[in-house]
Amino acid sequence: MLIKEPIAVYLEEKQLDALKALAQTRQISLDELVREGVDRVLNEVPLEEDPLWNIVGLGDSGLGDLAENHDKYLYEIYLDNHEPKDK
Repeated sequence: MLIKEPIAVYLEEKQLDALKALAQTRQISLDELVREGVDRVLNEVPLEEDPLWNIVGLGDSGLGDLAENHDKYLYEIYLDNHEPKDK
């Protein structure tokens, strides 16, 4: 199932007018036209060349199951940092 997320974008009046006219000419919705434009921009620069790609793996825990068992690991860290003090 394709999930779409809503976003808010502030456009100049002339940009919005031009997009609406183009969408009407192409007989597609304004939303579809914007999604096509986003796809074009994303396809221009290969993801691996994007400077943000450098952060992938930056916080590598070395745990292969962290996504599935994050609650367990957080609980273990909590216990390690909140052990009862000897009196």
